[in-house]
Formats: sequence, C-alpha cells, structure tokens
Amino acid sequence: VIDIGSGKGYLSSFLSMHYNLKVYGIDSSNTNTHGAHERNRKLKKHWKAYERRARANLQSQKLEEMNDRPVQTEIKCESNNNEKPLNNNSNLQSQDQVTTQDSDVFTGIIAFESSKQTEINLVAQTQSDEDKLSENVLDILSVLPADAVDIFSSSRCNCGELCDEEKARRKMASLQAKASKSSESNLYFPLTSYITAETELSDIITDLEDSVMVGLHTCGDLAPNTLRIFTTKPEIKAVCSVGCCYHLLSEQYENQEDCTGEVWGFPMCQYLKDEGWCCGRNARMSACLALERVAVGQTLPTESLFYRAVLQVIIEENYGVTKSDRHVGKIFSKSSSFLDYVRKSLKKLELDDSKLSDSCIMDYYEKYKDRMNELEAFNMLKVVLAPCIEVLILLDRLCYLKEQDNIAWSGLVKLFDPVKSPRCYGVVALKKQLCS
Repeated sequence: VIDIGSGKGYLSSFLSMHYNLKVYGIDSSNTNTHGAHERNRKLKKHWKAYERRARANLQSQKLEEMNDRPVQTEIKCESNNNEKPLNNNSNLQSQDQVTTQDSDVFTGIIAFESSKQTEINLVAQTQSDEDKLSENVLDILSVLPADAVDIFSSSRCNCGELCDEEKARRKMASLQAKASKSSESNLYFPLTSYITAETELSDIITDLEDSVMVGLHTCGDLAPNTLRIFTTKPEIKAVCSVGCCYHLLSEQYENQEDCTGEVWGFPMCQYLKDEGWCCGRNARMSACLALERVAVGQTLPTESLFYRAVLQVIIEENYGVTKSDRHVGKIFSKSSSFLDYVRKSLKKLELDDSKLSDSCIMDYYEKYKDRMNELEAFNMLKVVLAPCIEVLILLDRLCYLKEQDNIAWSGLVKLFDPVKSPRCYGVVALKKQLCS
C-alpha cells in the first residue's frame, strides 16, 4: 500500500498492523515523517503488553465460563417457561440494559442447548466454546503484525509446571523470533518526498510492485495528483482517495489565462476543460464548510468571521493591501478583544500597527457591528450551497477516471459519518487487470 500524504502515519500504521501489509507512507514534511517513526516505535514497544493482557483475559474468560455454566444451566432450565421473547420494539433505557439483555439471551441459548445434550456432548461443546474464545482473542490481536505475537498453540496446555523440554523449545523459538525480527524489514516505511503528478514512484520506492494507492484527507492538488499517478503507473492496481482543503486547489481558468501547459488541480476531466469551467477561491472555500454539522446544531463561528471581515476592511483602507500570501491563522481564540485581535493580526502580517490608534480600530468595530447578522445569514447561504460545489469537484475527478481506458470500475463511496468527518467521500477505482 502506498499512502500519499501520510502525515504522522495513523492510516499507514493501522493498515500495516491490522492487515499485515507492507505500507509506504509518503509525506512532504520531515517533521511528520519523524513523528511517524516515533509513533511506530512506541506502538511496537507495547505489543508484548497487549499480548500478555489478551492471554490473561483468555484464561479469565475460560475459568468464568467453566464455573458459571452448570449454575446457568440449572437456573435457566427452571425459569425457561417464564422467559419472554425479546421485543425488537421495546424501549432500551441505557447501554447497561442492552448489555444485560444480550447477556441473558446468550446465556439462555447455551442453557437451552445444554439441557438436550449428554455429558459427552457437553464436554465437546465446552471445547468448542474455548476454541471460539481463542479465535476471539486472536481477532483482538490481529491488529498486530503476524510476527509480533506468538501463536496460541499452548493456550490449551495444562496450567501446571512446564517440563524442561517445553521450556527449552520455547526459549529456542523466542531466540529465533528475535533473530528473525532483527533481520526483517519493518512493515511500515515512512518516507519524505514532495509528490506531484510527474513523480516517479520507482525513484522513491525501490521495490515497487503491484500496489494499492490511498490518500486520507489529502490537501489541495495532492488528491487529483494521486489519481493521475494511479492512471499512469501500471504497478498501481487500485486507488482510494479522500481529498480535502478545496481552497488550496489550483484552477486552470481562475485568472482566465491560457495555461494549458501546466498540471492543474481543477478541472481534471476533458468536459469541464472544454467548457473552461472555473469555481474561484471563494466558492472552493465554501465547499469546505460542513452542512451536516450545522444541521445537527453546531453553530458557525460568526464572531471570528466578523473579526476577520472587519480586519480586511482595515487593512485595505489603511495599508492598501488587497492580496497577500500571508495568513492570519487562528488568532481569534488567543485574543481577549477585537482590539487585541487586530494588533496581533497586523504584527503577524508584518504591518506597522503603530499607524492605527486604539480608538481608530474600535471605530471600525462600532461601524460594522450591526451588520453581524448579515454576515451570519450570508455564511448560512454558503453552507447550504457547499455540497453543490463539493460534488462538482468530486464528479470532475470521477469523470476523469471514467475517461481513462485502463479503468475497470470507478465510483464515489461514502466512507464516514459527515458529522464526524465532513470530507467523507472517497474516489475509488480499480484497474482492468484486477477483473481478469
């Protein structure tokens, strides 16, 4: 798996440990790559603790089940006639009640089946239950790579003292495992590289082979470039890309200039290129808003938006600046008042704040404060229209894939709850070779 824009490796480490895959996480930031290394090291440090905890839970569950089964059988056989079936429409008051009901039903099923079995069958059922417990524990530990834990071959051994032969065998197996770990490569490889549409992955990954390319919340042009790399590299057999930060996309026709020689983030498909389609930064900023969050009651940051709007008026009228590459950032949460906000913002923008008196700054606030409701209404309109702009960008990427001859299937897949993660749609595609 090749994880583009992997950041500190959250997705990469999960894929490598949970599915035992070789994962290359590529990010342009050395800081993120170093963080990914450290996070991976700390995860490995706790593997043995996870293993010990799971084994202890396994033994505890076995003992509890062996002790509880005869009592449960007797109680359930006596009260079986008085039990009422579960009503799917019943009101559940709490999660504890759900757990209790599920536990009772599960216990009742075991009791009902056990009452019909002979003693021999009961022993067989006990063994089967223990097998299931072992499987459940293995499922819990499946988040770790295959060589990170010992197989539970000894889970059914007697709990007594181990014989000398078994001790020697385990010691040898442990030494071999350590030697194997020291000689083998890690399953997750954080790499630092700036990815563009022309990037040769073979220059970054020396053992490039059949791969799946993924990108989780890749910013700006990185999402469309991920799709371009996928279509042009035969080694990449599938892609799943979830983009974000649409305001950072480059647009070919934003300035109405003929710039056909460059690779742009939007538009991608030939249809929108022929139409000369343009969104503009304001529209792309709107596409980043979260309609679903507002719909469930999360309010817009109206006051911070108002501060930012008035600040822009102050800068234009007093400094003559209409465009700048500098950003104010998250100063609102660190400011005690509008006056403090303006002072900090001007310093961050490297503008001479001594040019403005406190009273001058507050005059701007008093002049526009009655229009805060207008600003809120305007931003609510932007929220309502946000999905229209976002879907235009996503469909542009999907149509680009539909135009390619080597794609067997492509589509938009809703992967996340939009309240938790507003950028919830993934662009997914498979090469034709996968369908042969």
